[in-house]
Amino acid sequence: MVRKFRVTRPENLSLSARHPANSFVQVVRRVRGGVVSILTEEEGTENLNDLLLRLFLPEWKGHQETPIRHFGSGFVIHPDGYILTNEHVVRRAGTVSVRLYGYRRPLMARVAWQDPHRDLAVIKIHPPFPLSPLRLGSSEATAVGEWVIAVGNPLGLDHTVTVGVVSGKNRPLRIANRSYDNVIQTDAAINPGNSGGPLINILGEVIGINTLIIYPSQSIGFAIPIDDVKPLIRPFVRGMMG
Repeated sequence: MVRKFRVTRPENLSLSARHPANSFVQVVRRVRGGVVSILTEEEGTENLNDLLLRLFLPEWKGHQETPIRHFGSGFVIHPDGYILTNEHVVRRAGTVSVRLYGYRRPLMARVAWQDPHRDLAVIKIHPPFPLSPLRLGSSEATAVGEWVIAVGNPLGLDHTVTVGVVSGKNRPLRIANRSYDNVIQTDAAINPGNSGGPLINILGEVIGINTLIIYPSQSIGFAIPIDDVKPLIRPFVRGMMG
C-alpha cells in the first residue's frame, strides 16, 4: 500500500508576527488545519426543446449544460472526517468535494446528516490522514465587543481570514422561508462562500457558524451560536465534547 503524506513547509514568521500583541497570527495557525473549503456542483436543467429532440434523435447533443458551482466552508468536528457546515451549502448538490489545508487533492464527500430548519449539515470524507477537530467554545459566554476571527472560502479564496468583533447577540432574523433565532452579529467580513465556516474567539474556540449576510449592507454578518448546535451534533462528536 502506498501511503500519501502532506508536505508542509516551515514558516518563517517576522518579528511583528511573533509579537505577543499580534495574537491573531498564532490563533490562525492553530485553527486553519481544521477549516475546509467546500465546492458543490448542481446539475443544469435541460430545456424542453432539447429534451424532445433527444427523444426522437438520440444522437442530438443539444446544449451541454455546465454544472452550477457553489462555494462554501466547513470545519472538522471529528478526526475521522466529519465536517460541520450549513445545510444551504449542500442543498441540491449533485456532488460535494472538500479541500483540506495543505492538501492539494480534493476529496469527495457525502451528506451524513442535515437539518434544513436549522440550516445545519454534517458531511463525511475519508481523510488521507487524521484530522484536527476545532475546539468548540461557548457562545453564551461570548461578550459583545470581543475579538472574533472568521476563516473560510469566500468566492473560492480558500482559508481567507478576516477579523472583527461581536457586534450583537440574540438577533432574531427571518430570511426567505427560514427563521434564525438568537444569532450572533459580527462585523468580521463575511462573503458568499464563507457560509458554514467557523467564527472563532481569541482562544481559538468556535463560538458560531458563519451563515449569512444582509445585502447591500457592509460589515453586518451573522453566525449560528455554537451552543445551539452542540446537542444536535453530539452523535458525530461523541467523546470529543466535554
